[in-house]
Amino acid sequence: MPGKPEIRTVQVTRYITPLREGGSLPAIAEADDGFMYVLKFKGAGQGVKALIAELIGCEIARAIGLKVPEVVFAELDAAFGRTEPDEEIQDLLKASVGMNLALHYLQGAITFDPVVHKVDALTASKIVWLDALLMNVDRTVRNTNMLFWKKELWLIDHGAALYFHHGWDEPLESAAKPFVQIKDHVLLPYARDLEEADRLCKEILSTECIDGIIDSIPSDWLNNHSEEQSDSEVRTIYKEFFRLRLIHSSIFLNQAQNAAY
Repeated sequence: MPGKPEIRTVQVTRYITPLREGGSLPAIAEADDGFMYVLKFKGAGQGVKALIAELIGCEIARAIGLKVPEVVFAELDAAFGRTEPDEEIQDLLKASVGMNLALHYLQGAITFDPVVHKVDALTASKIVWLDALLMNVDRTVRNTNMLFWKKELWLIDHGAALYFHHGWDEPLESAAKPFVQIKDHVLLPYARDLEEADRLCKEILSTECIDGIIDSIPSDWLNNHSEEQSDSEVRTIYKEFFRLRLIHSSIFLNQAQNAAY
């Protein structure tokens, strides 16, 4: 997946229902293209940083051949939601005017269950490797964030990844750190091809590929990221983080292998 991914922009036309499983109150909404989406709001708990993590996580997953719903930028008009009777939701909509993020709604999908659903070793290894790369704490037995849809495994919800960017004191120091939480990954027992996954994924995730994904982050999501740094400087730090993270992949690879055995 060389270069910048093509991400469409849609206009949200109808708020359908909140998804109250998530603390940030994502919602099912309809857009002007006639499709339904899971809409994630920039005015929610972790703000735009959760949207940045979602965008990066989804597009890296897609690049390495894993199934993720289509990601779109979702514009929310200032008039949207004025008639919403729920005060909490109305406040969320008001705080999210402008560009948000949405994922195509996989209607009829069922939650992944490791007891029922089988995943081949290489796919499991790629997913474990991806979550170690992203420092994604949210793919556990309690909350798998995977769905079965049309007999295929789909990854959802990467908003809890890249947790280093919520502190942003020394972001590049995190790049060479192991990811100890990988021990709780729901697919770790099935990830028997981690070295092969590391080799294949690093072949795909070239500098051009990573830079294209980072360049797709809207500038206004980065403008308030740091008081001392411009959006272009913040973008450069994300690129450098992934460059270093991939160079030092043996650190998180070894952590995952040790946790598996």
